[in-house]
Amino acid sequence: MDTQLLGGGFAAPPVDAAIGFRAMMTAMAQPGTIHRVAGAAPPAPVSIAAGVALLTLCDPETPLFLGRSCDSLGLRDWITFHCGAPLVAAEKAQFALGAWDDLPLADFVPGTAEYPDRSATLIVELPDLTNAGPVLRGPGIKDQAQLSLPDIAAFQRNNALFPLGLDFIFTCGNRLAGLPRSTRIT
Repeated sequence: MDTQLLGGGFAAPPVDAAIGFRAMMTAMAQPGTIHRVAGAAPPAPVSIAAGVALLTLCDPETPLFLGRSCDSLGLRDWITFHCGAPLVAAEKAQFALGAWDDLPLADFVPGTAEYPDRSATLIVELPDLTNAGPVLRGPGIKDQAQLSLPDIAAFQRNNALFPLGLDFIFTCGNRLAGLPRSTRIT
């Protein structure tokens, strides 16, 4: 393991994780809002925001899938050291990280009728994250919001599965936004 990869974690793990968790939960509770986060420095090409999500959400009991664009020995070592999350195939993952085209959506578990909460959450690295694009409506949105999404049809199909479905955290640089399965997209 490269000792340079042992850095890049939270300076004050309990405090930094709490701040990151609050930002992600606020983003999920208010779809379409974009939040700035800090405290992580994962290996390139993974963004600061994706690093914060990994450090906050992943541990030895949360299986993680890595998409090909970010799957590197350096990131694997960083995750092993800082999170301990086991790296698995998509169908066994509780969390996933990758670019949109790297994530095999149909392979992730959308939950079950008995346990819809046992679905995967995908951390999607985007080249741009703005409040423009498709219109979002649903819980947590006063009237409507907008968010730059990569594939409107995929999110509409996901919403049609509700209460099953995948949840999404979009990351770009030091910003993140959430899109729960309950959000309707037009």
